[in-house]
Amino acid sequence: MTTDEVLALFPGSKEDAEIRSDLSRPPSQFGVSSFLIRPEKYGSKDKFAGVNQITFTLLDGRVSNFTVGYNGPEYSHVDKFVAKFVEGTTLPAADQWEAYVGMDNSLKILKCTDFEVRVFVGGQGGNLNYVLMKDLEAEKKLKERRDKARAKATPPGK
Repeated sequence: MTTDEVLALFPGSKEDAEIRSDLSRPPSQFGVSSFLIRPEKYGSKDKFAGVNQITFTLLDGRVSNFTVGYNGPEYSHVDKFVAKFVEGTTLPAADQWEAYVGMDNSLKILKCTDFEVRVFVGGQGGNLNYVLMKDLEAEKKLKERRDKARAKATPPGK
């Protein structure tokens, strides 16, 4: 998706000063930019009940990942959040997601061919709960750009 396609999902967001400020910053040297949406401010807020904010990261003007931050509820285990998250989708059940070592109760990852989904639970009343969706092709492209720049910056023989 492009920025305009994302903003179209949130009527009134194009006029938001905070978003305009985010979008006025030029992309990084690697083509990365980002902006934050707070759904409760817009006409489509009912479609995003319980969502505190969504952070969109773009590579070359297209969404490469986004993080949806929730206002709760508090879950006793990440599997309960994954179960809720996958309802009505074709995504696999929580037992097929990979637990993040050391954070087994709070972070699970689903790795697919072209994308990755991370689900995290935590915070007072679940105020740190989030879902992160990553485009793995875009991540690979960004890593290649960073590696190339690093190689250029390192003098031969070092």
